[in-house]
Amino acid sequence: MTAAGPTTPILVGIGQAADPIDAADYHRWSAVDLAADSARKALADAGLAASSIDTVVGIRQFETSTPWSTAPLGRSSNYPRAVAARIGAEPRRAVLEVCGGQGPQHLVTELAKAVATGAAGTVLLVGSEAISTSRAWAGRPDAPDFTEEVEGELEDRGYGLEGLTSRYEADTGLISAAPQYALLENARRDRLGLTRDEYADRMGRLFAPFTTVAAKNPYAAAPVERTAAELMTITERNRLIADPYPRFVVSRDQVNQSAAVLMTSVGAARAAGIPPEQWVFLHGYADLRERTLLERPDLSCGPASQRAAATAIARAGDGPDEVDLLDLYSCFPIAVLNICDGLGLADDDPRGLTLTGGLPFFGGAGNNYSTHAIVEAVAGVRARPGARAFVGANGGLLSKYSAAVYSAEPRAFEVWTDDEAQAQVDAATAPALTERYDGPATVETYTVTNGRDGMTGIVVARTPDGVRTLGATTPGDEDSVAALMAERPFGTPVAITAGEQRNTARL
Repeated sequence: MTAAGPTTPILVGIGQAADPIDAADYHRWSAVDLAADSARKALADAGLAASSIDTVVGIRQFETSTPWSTAPLGRSSNYPRAVAARIGAEPRRAVLEVCGGQGPQHLVTELAKAVATGAAGTVLLVGSEAISTSRAWAGRPDAPDFTEEVEGELEDRGYGLEGLTSRYEADTGLISAAPQYALLENARRDRLGLTRDEYADRMGRLFAPFTTVAAKNPYAAAPVERTAAELMTITERNRLIADPYPRFVVSRDQVNQSAAVLMTSVGAARAAGIPPEQWVFLHGYADLRERTLLERPDLSCGPASQRAAATAIARAGDGPDEVDLLDLYSCFPIAVLNICDGLGLADDDPRGLTLTGGLPFFGGAGNNYSTHAIVEAVAGVRARPGARAFVGANGGLLSKYSAAVYSAEPRAFEVWTDDEAQAQVDAATAPALTERYDGPATVETYTVTNGRDGMTGIVVARTPDGVRTLGATTPGDEDSVAALMAERPFGTPVAITAGEQRNTARL
């Protein structure tokens, strides 16, 4: 243990919970109830009493992630302290994190530094979603009421939406994640020179093994094993969401899930009698941020997330081939494939690319998915002494990436900063952008969304002098949609007409 002094931060307790609406013992738990259940499991796993917790940090639910989010069944006014009250903890500090899937891993890194400096003693990190229950019971006269007014100081960090998207992008129809990611996915297909069928086959073969893992996970929201063909064949049930994505390969937000992690120091763990077999160390980590979509030099990749992943692994003293367990954030195929590209991993790496089953199959538990991945990583390295587990957590549109390597092998904690790497990401030259444009252009990348008003094409286009602009087809313009759904629309001429709210695109 000479490599890890008494102030070294460690993970000592883990827990998960689920409350599927079709289960025989369905509880109709709120997000707070779910979180409390996983928190109790984490305490039992560590052999700690709730009174030892001095800091509770909560992951923000989807229903509190934007100013316009709604909570059909009500919500807690102070989520971290509501969870603490359920388990009998009285923390001196309570924090509610910003939105984004990077949050769990980013917080483990932040809280490890707090433990190492003595700013925190024993920390509970917890998150949960009860979206399935909210959707199933909203509007019913017998619906549960999840409204809670909870007193106590709260460090609410806000939504954290700055720099993730723009009003211009939203006005053009890029509001939800699927069409935004589809632009990146199609740009990657163009870069690789693959046909529609070839790329669809690769997405299906990437995710088919994820379904196998999810099918064996007792906490999975969709534990059904599927073939690559099943995942990518468009059917009434597996409808097109945004080209090239059918529903089965899109993150599943209809879940009732929670996960919790307990952190403390080596000295505190020894004093509490937590056996060393329970201890898991943070060997390497990194956090980097990408620019907004249209400010990126290359829409086919995310260099910030690639660099964060590679840096975390290098800081652990490893190479990508030396990591034993991998969980790559998988809200859409490109979130996985982008990291594979950056680390030189095969799409069918024999180690597997998920520990949970992935967001479309295990469940995209709001901002909290990667807490589940961290729990599985901790369990995995405990079971395999000397093994290393990589967790990559993604927020926004490949926008914020937090990565780490875990191991039960003792190691002193090091404090690193990512300022230099971030400056290099920020310095990359991107094409100029014009929001209002009239004239000829060519398609850089595109998607076609399938909504209530029919099919709508959205294009990122380049003017003759290389400037980027956005455009969307008008309702009923079937010819333009058909042109975008052709084999290779990249480079196709498109006429852009400026409008008051958004540009119109006609192919």
